[in-house]
Parts: sequence; structure tokens; C-alpha cells
Amino acid sequence: MGKNYRKALSLLTATVLALSLAGCGGGGSDKAQKSGNTGASGGEEKIQLKVYAQHFDEDTAKPFDYAVAELKKEMPNVEIILDEAVQDGYQKLKTYAATGNMPDIYDTDWATLQTFAKAQNVEVLDDYPETAEFKAKLNKGVESKLVAPDGHVYAFPYPGIEFQLIYYNKEIFEKVGIQTPIKTYDQMIEASNKLSAAGYIPMAIFAKEKWITTAFYAGLVTREQGTTGYGDLEAKGTTAMPDPFVRAAEEMYKLKEANLFDANATNTNYDQASAQFYSGKAAMFVNGQWEIYSSTEKLGDKVDWMYWPAKDEAAYESGKGFINGSGAPGGFAVSPSSKHKDVAVKVASFLAQKYGEYKYTQLGSPITAIKVDKPITVEVPPMMKRIAEEVLPNATQYMTPINNVQIKNAIDDSTQNMLVKGYTVQQFVDNINRVMARENK
Repeated sequence: MGKNYRKALSLLTATVLALSLAGCGGGGSDKAQKSGNTGASGGEEKIQLKVYAQHFDEDTAKPFDYAVAELKKEMPNVEIILDEAVQDGYQKLKTYAATGNMPDIYDTDWATLQTFAKAQNVEVLDDYPETAEFKAKLNKGVESKLVAPDGHVYAFPYPGIEFQLIYYNKEIFEKVGIQTPIKTYDQMIEASNKLSAAGYIPMAIFAKEKWITTAFYAGLVTREQGTTGYGDLEAKGTTAMPDPFVRAAEEMYKLKEANLFDANATNTNYDQASAQFYSGKAAMFVNGQWEIYSSTEKLGDKVDWMYWPAKDEAAYESGKGFINGSGAPGGFAVSPSSKHKDVAVKVASFLAQKYGEYKYTQLGSPITAIKVDKPITVEVPPMMKRIAEEVLPNATQYMTPINNVQIKNAIDDSTQNMLVKGYTVQQFVDNINRVMARENK
């Protein structure tokens, strides 16, 4: 999930919108003429669109609100009704799909999009003019965020390729006597023991959400030589986990046994885990690079991030360019059942672009799907400067995503279980191998 650092956004937005709106007004695209719905201003009908989107903290609420405010300027007859997404692995969204109550636009990930594509709960965007326009604005290297492995486009992405980091409280580390950076698994175990003895939770993790345990495990996988990512687990004929994945599971087990995680981690949500870190109860925290802003706000210069540890220092140094993130499709998708489908497609594209624009101009994040040539208007946090100057220019490989939903579900379940006392490496391997043997025939 890393993102390419490019500074340039097309100033075509206004022109594109003008052309799109003109098309809706009468002599436009076949799709617009068929629907009879328009998204332009100028006395046309008022249109309400329900949007299911994340809106639970500054990193999600502010860019969304910015995008909606910009939309009001361009399409004043369109009213956005926000349905705040729940951090539940998209279960609420799947319930909407099952009950025929889909929002007009929704933000989701590749695993969910695959399921929805089979059930015809997502509009295929291949032939819409907005898709061609969006493709023309993509940053180099993030094509996989827009075009799915099956060649179709299902959603408009706003981030580039995002990735996970390990954050740590420098003040606590110094107080306890932990040398940084931590480079090896043994050093991480030693740090965990010292922190536990001093009364700290070594690492906060919101393992009630399975994706974060999968992401933590992925960080270990990137440090094991001979693998390019989860995609290796769905190769035809592969019925047993390759050795690097087994070794990563063994290291994750050792870290659990060293009490790196809180005993209640699998019942801990993001708000609880982040509160542990911000309050100084936990010395480390695992989350995506987007966490930089919240952690900087709460902890100031006491917080920094570290690379993932490896088996030895040589592997640590050589593995720095392997990024714990993958370019899977995702973003703002449109329901085929929307009464204003063509307008919804325009709005979904617009929201994604403006969401990314906010991230770049207001937060200084280089990790956007589209090019932005508006200036950064804020002081970029030191941790994000490290991303822009140290990580992105030296990234040599991102993880390949996994497309098989059943294998992904097995990984999610197994990595979450790995944080439970008594769950073994053998159980982990057996569970995933069983699903691989069935799916990779």
C-alpha cells in the first residue's frame, strides 16, 4: 500500500466537469440520455445521493467534508446524504447488499468489490467517460488501484498504494532503555520484555479488526526472502504455504509469546488501541501511514515510526525497500440500483479526486491516486517527510494483493487467531493450507 510521490495535479477538473455536465443536459452521453437524470445546476431537479463512507476521525472526516463542499460549488443541485461507515470489515455494507438497500455510492475494498461484482451489486465503470478521464490523471505506478486484475474498473480510488508502519513513543523507549531502531525479531522480543516489566503494553493493535492482524503478518512476510506477497498463496497448484509464510507465522507466534500484544487485543477496536498509544499506556502502535497525522497531533515530537524487523541486521537493511502494502483496487463505487446512476458515477469520481486533493494540499501526503499540482499549504509532519524523502524514492517492491476471497478470509481469521493464547503455528498453517488446497486445484 505505498504511494508514488509525484507532485502535479491536472487543472482539468473544472473543464472535465463542464463537459460532463453539458453531456447530461441533453445532447450528452447515451447513458445520461437513457437515465434522464442530470447532475448539473441551472434549474434542474434536486438530487439526493446516499454515500457510505468513513467519517470517524480527522483523517477521514476532513477530506470527505472538503470533497462534499467542493461538490456543492460544481453541482449545487446534488445533495450528499452521508451514511457513516462502521469499522466492521464492511459487514454493514454487505448487509445492505443482502437486503437490497445499497447506497448510491459507497467506499470499499477489493475483497468486497469482488463479492459485489459476482452479485451485481457494483456498477462496472469501464465505459464511462469519467473513467477515461480519471485514468489520464493517475500517478505513475498506481494503475492497480483503479483497474482490477480482471481488467474491469469498479471504483474510483483516492489514495495511492498505502502501507503499514510501526509507530513508537521515543520518550518511553528512552525511559525504559530501548535502543532504536529495532532491527531484528530478537531485539523486538527484548524490547517487549523490558516494556512489559516496566508496566507498559508493548504494542497497541486494534485486532478486533482482522485486516490489521493480516497487515502485521504481511510486514513480517515482506522480511522473509523469496516472496513477493500474498499473491503467492493463490497460484494454481499451490496447496501448501511457501516457507517464507511459515517462517513469518513462526516469528509472529514468538512475538505473541513475548507478550508484545495486550491479552485483550482481539477485543480491542481502533479508538481503544489508539487511546492506549496516545495516553502513554502503550509504547508502540501498528497502523497505516495515515496514522502519522493523528499521532503527531497527540504526541508531537515524541512519536516516530520504524521499519519492520527481520531475522538479522543484514536482512533488515536489504528489506527496507520492500513495502508492506499492495495496490489492490478500491475507493468510491456506485450501486447499479441507484436511481441516479449516471450522476452517481460523476459524483464518485469527483469525490475521489477532491479527497486526494485534500490529502495532498492540506496534509502534505504524497500518497494519492491522482496527480495534484496545487501547492501544499501546511507544514508537513516530520514522519511524512521521512516517507516522501526516505521511503517512496527507495521503494523496490510492494506486496502483490490476493484476489481469492476464500484464501483472504482464511488469512484474516488465522492472523487474528494468532494473537490468542494457545493458538499455534501448526493450527495457523493447517487452516490456510486446507483452504488453499480447495481453492488452488
